[in-house]
Amino acid sequence: MSVVNKSVHPFDKSRLDALLNRRFFYAPAFEIYGGVAGLYDYGPPGSSLQANIMAEWRKHFIIEDHMLELDTTIMTPAPVFETSGHVARFADWMVKDTKTGDVLRADHLVKNVLEARLAGDREARGLAAQPKDDEKDKKRKKKAKTVVVQLSDELVKEFESILAQLDNYSGPEIGELCRKYDIRNPDTDNEVGEPQQFNLMFASSIGPTGQHPGYLRPETAQGHFLNFSRLLEFNNGRVPFASAQIGRSFRNEISPRAGLLRVREFTMGEIEHFVDPEDKSHEKFREVRDTVLSLLDRHVQVSGSTQVTQMTIGEAVDKSIVANETLGYFLVRIHLFLIKIGINPKRLRFRQHMANEMAHYAADCWDAEIENATGWTECVGCADRAAYDLSVHSARTGQPLVVRQALKEPIITEKEVPEFNKKVVGKTYGRDAGVLQKAVNEMNESQLTRLKGELAQGQATVSAEGKQFTITPDLLTIERKTFKQSIREFTPNVIEPSFGFGRILYTLLEHSFWCREQDIERGVLSLPPVVAPTKVLIVPLSAKEEFNPLVQEVSTKLRKAGIFSRVDDSNTSIGKRYARNDELGTPFGVTLDFASVQNRTMTLRERDTTDQLIGPIDDVITVLTELVQGTIDWPAACNRLPAYDGVQAVD
Repeated sequence: MSVVNKSVHPFDKSRLDALLNRRFFYAPAFEIYGGVAGLYDYGPPGSSLQANIMAEWRKHFIIEDHMLELDTTIMTPAPVFETSGHVARFADWMVKDTKTGDVLRADHLVKNVLEARLAGDREARGLAAQPKDDEKDKKRKKKAKTVVVQLSDELVKEFESILAQLDNYSGPEIGELCRKYDIRNPDTDNEVGEPQQFNLMFASSIGPTGQHPGYLRPETAQGHFLNFSRLLEFNNGRVPFASAQIGRSFRNEISPRAGLLRVREFTMGEIEHFVDPEDKSHEKFREVRDTVLSLLDRHVQVSGSTQVTQMTIGEAVDKSIVANETLGYFLVRIHLFLIKIGINPKRLRFRQHMANEMAHYAADCWDAEIENATGWTECVGCADRAAYDLSVHSARTGQPLVVRQALKEPIITEKEVPEFNKKVVGKTYGRDAGVLQKAVNEMNESQLTRLKGELAQGQATVSAEGKQFTITPDLLTIERKTFKQSIREFTPNVIEPSFGFGRILYTLLEHSFWCREQDIERGVLSLPPVVAPTKVLIVPLSAKEEFNPLVQEVSTKLRKAGIFSRVDDSNTSIGKRYARNDELGTPFGVTLDFASVQNRTMTLRERDTTDQLIGPIDDVITVLTELVQGTIDWPAACNRLPAYDGVQAVD
């Protein structure tokens, strides 16, 4: 089997971007009208790739972990997001150019400028040569310019420390950084103003009168929480259970300039795992506890470092680095999913949120970050949302979003119970009677016991809302009563993995792209068969009619085996046809030649090595089916079929 050197040519983002644009993986939406930043349309290969990623996501999570799938609405009434906290707090910090009024996302501005200064310092020290940007790329990216200037060692350490914990800075703190380090708009060299918060939700209205304000959802999660009672009933009233949903979400990003990595409309996959707050263990955790992950915890970041630690998830949970088994289980499941679809494990890490960047609803949160040409990008978030969402929606609507669980053994308790003679209290205190009753009913056990003792002496005094109430045994009696509790009622906590499919798709394309050692112009996408848009290319040697029955036969058999294939019967050479489909990530190809017509044999080509095997058509289809399904790999296929010597066996 041939050995392939995929790293002989350095990664060239401009080549990848040109390939993705030329082959229409995706393109700016409304392009003939000038386009709108942050909005993209997917072409045939991009749509198929995303669909295959989502199909594998469904298998990996929904099917394997028995989740309940939902499909909830995009348009959401304003009270839902007012209650959830999104109206008040779902915002990013932005700054404006003081002269042009251009708007920039504040943390991204600081990151780009400081990274450019550090790059200039490295070049000045002779540590790294800066590649020259393609002119078109320069216009598109609008990144800070790199100026070759050596910085002091102290300033280098300051910049590195700031970048390590940039997500932990508040808006005013980012403003202070801009002033302290003279951070300006890189496009104009103008100063920027003080950071201001900008809510990322798209506002709208429901109905013709405009009286019912609404928003396009920025996440799918609220649809899970509002349907919790129905989901719980569907699951026979038991927790833990998980619901899952794939759907569109919208965020009005301040300055979306990073292709699919920062967009205004995108497809998400979200899981809400509802769990007993007193028991966040997971029944399948023992199956994953020895899995090693690359972890970057909050304490390391706050110290100014980005050094990851290789650690088993079992050890991380035992040491409380990861909060609980359920959160740890999902971190491993996320890791396994990303590796399965083709993400390079050496360029994948899990970063814990620092205190200041934690979402308003989260008790703990880890991001699966994938390294790419722009740096490390969050592609999956995994948060412990505690009981926040169910609690606030229940309080707002009056609907009990709780679990009622029968206890195996009833709990017997005794406690002091106050009972008012309402008729006498009303006559004595009139409108203030309610104030007195509320104050007494809110007393804890020790306060009630003390009040009971005072009443036994004849009278007692209670203070409430700045008033003094004198009470006697004829107004209030306090008795010790026994209670038997056979039902436990609680609000479940939620563990939420949240996936951005566009970001995952783009980083996968970056990780998969390389150029042939012999010809840098021949780009290849080494997409795994499980997600490749087309699994098999059927290449007839000639467009002659005698090949048509065989092409139809092979195509039909592959289709019946559930394998998506395409026929390329164009007039170009077989080599060029294969090269075109290597760009599309097609992992396998079969060639039908004159030997196929005469002997019913067919060759099988593997994309990365370009090695070819040969065998009877049905045998090749059997091997091909197993390759696509992942039950065998290419070395195993080489043991099943002989190598092709390049000579057609025809009489």
